Amino acid sequence: QVQLVESGGGLVQAGGSLRLSCAASGRTDSMDAMGWFRQGRGKERDAVAAITWNGGTTYYADSVKGRFTISRDNARNTVYLQMNSLKPEDTALYYCSSRSTGGADYWGQGTQVTVSS
Repeated sequence: QVQLVESGGGLVQAGGSLRLSCAASGRTDSMDAMGWFRQGRGKERDAVAAITWNGGTTYYADSVKGRFTISRDNARNTVYLQMNSLKPEDTALYYCSSRSTGGADYWGQGTQVTVSS
């Protein structure tokens, strides 16, 4: 199994920036990709960004393209989400997720991001 711990959430004004981190432990050798999802109040959980663990191929939701950047540090088994030009609609609980080569998905506990207008 893979354990994921997120950090870096908080309260920020619109236009500000935050950097989320997600540290993985356990069977990290089995990780194929990692990503970030978010769930606003009363909304479904949506994918925000993802990155493959070996090739570094990235994916971004249209709503965050040009504002958010996902990156990884393989040596530290950590993935980051740099969020710039934050908007009130970015307010959500942000979850880190990893997918193993066997197809298993693992989730962190979530970190709250609140953007005030």
